[in-house]
Amino acid sequence: METVEKRIGLALKKRFAAELSVPTGLAHADAIAAMNERSVCRNYREQPVEAELLTLICATALSAPSKSDLQQADIVRVCSPEKRAAINALMPRSSWIASAPEFLVVCGDNRRMRHLFTVRGREFQNDHLDSFFNAAVDGAIVLATLVQAAHLAGLGTCPISEIRDHAPVISELLELPQWVFPIAGLTLGYPSKLEPLSPRLGLGATVHVDRFDASRMDADIEEYDARRIRERPYTRQRDPRRFGEAPAYGWSEEKFRQYSDVHRAGFGEFIRRRGFKLE
Repeated sequence: METVEKRIGLALKKRFAAELSVPTGLAHADAIAAMNERSVCRNYREQPVEAELLTLICATALSAPSKSDLQQADIVRVCSPEKRAAINALMPRSSWIASAPEFLVVCGDNRRMRHLFTVRGREFQNDHLDSFFNAAVDGAIVLATLVQAAHLAGLGTCPISEIRDHAPVISELLELPQWVFPIAGLTLGYPSKLEPLSPRLGLGATVHVDRFDASRMDADIEEYDARRIRERPYTRQRDPRRFGEAPAYGWSEEKFRQYSDVHRAGFGEFIRRRGFKLE
């Protein structure tokens, strides 16, 4: 029988192409194994998610660490078929928004904190970039915890950052007030199919000791490109009319092409219109 330590080791090897030593006797080892085995889900069964389970998952996510206990995150459950269809129409390539049993939008919320000052008749003293940043980080932590809590409960998820491409429209649809902004969507449901695990950059590229060390960046990326081509190749090359056909199409070529286009250049202006100062 496969031990939980072996499960963890196999998942880590798939992710990082390294034989990592897994301690025995880990507390909650099954949960650690499941976290490392998690993969994205874009195909769901029609089975609805039980209301009690959804509430539990949201509560678990909102129990995650929060900067100074400010609790600057909210979750909007999109139940209206009309609103779900309107959101899907903005992002037709993410067709699973329409088919997933649940669609959530995780938001950063600095409004509650400012309201504490309003009811006391005092001026908010932290009207600068950090107010936005704190709310964004709180929301991102909640999103990550939602993903893992759902997976541990037997559900599949797919985060959708593309909603920030349409932040003004999403905000209007969901009636988000000033100082509240969408961070990402999340489809959720019982999976009918999971995607294969995505390999990650080697730990030597992303885990540093005492100082940031990028001396092997080119070698790390080259190794990772070769591994992605071998283990999880891209099914198509992005914009070949513009860039041509690369003989070896790895992660670095894909991301170079993806970010050769301008993305969300107006998001800063949208955040300013939400009431934030970014200085």
